[in-house]
Amino acid sequence: MNSFEHIRALLPSEARAAIRSGAYTRHTAGLAAGYLQANLVVLREVHALDFARFCQRNPKPCPVVGMTDAGSPQFRTLGRDVDLCRDVPSYNIYENGRITATVPDISSYWKEDHVGFALGCSFTFETALIAAGIPVRHIDADTTVPMYRTSIELTPAGPFGGTMVVSMRPIPRDRVAEAIAISSKFPLAHGAPVHTGSPGEIGIRDLAAPDWGDSVDIKPDEVPCFWACGVTPQAALLSANLPLVITHTPGHMLITDVPETAEIPVIQPNQKNAETFQPLSRGD
Repeated sequence: MNSFEHIRALLPSEARAAIRSGAYTRHTAGLAAGYLQANLVVLREVHALDFARFCQRNPKPCPVVGMTDAGSPQFRTLGRDVDLCRDVPSYNIYENGRITATVPDISSYWKEDHVGFALGCSFTFETALIAAGIPVRHIDADTTVPMYRTSIELTPAGPFGGTMVVSMRPIPRDRVAEAIAISSKFPLAHGAPVHTGSPGEIGIRDLAAPDWGDSVDIKPDEVPCFWACGVTPQAALLSANLPLVITHTPGHMLITDVPETAEIPVIQPNQKNAETFQPLSRGD
């Protein structure tokens, strides 16, 4: 009952419940269609302002969609009872720039001075691509999207900097323009690709050897398209060499109750359930 196909049919709150209970621990690509998924970063409050600046200066790979209060594991603007300590299928623990553990729950790691950031994820626009009849190879194959380090420089802030990480999806040549137009409608999910075509132009040597995720076949009539990726801040956090940082394991995202069409995720104080979520306009 906890197969990928079963979990794929659940509402966001139901999918989170399966994840929280430990019944589902795999990737979240294709789950909770129509709702925003998010990358996760947890770090000490002393580093939170610099990290927020880093995200503001690099919005393509790091679109902030939620932030917790210091010491609270609850994302109050992303849904009812969204607990960052238990609602992600897999977490990576980094100490002094090295990954030291991969765990299904971070309750024992959580400290009173921790702050959580939720960053938009490209899984969100994949639903729109599929609805338009554009194939998404890694979902069809039930694997994790391939992700690569690039030579695209980021704008630094405090100890955070480095180069962009991208995710790749092969798109039929005659539908690349359409895929660009569709994904550009989701700025909180990285928007349009940062590059299409030759991977060498952005410093990727071998598409068959992704730095994260699983490789996928590229057919002769397809073009590799590269979107800014939420693993970018993970790479930046590693280079910052902080004593303790927690992130999602690549491909294992936080599922929210926010519709993917929302411009700014928010839940008003008097709202009681996911059905009453409403986006705010940019002017609010």
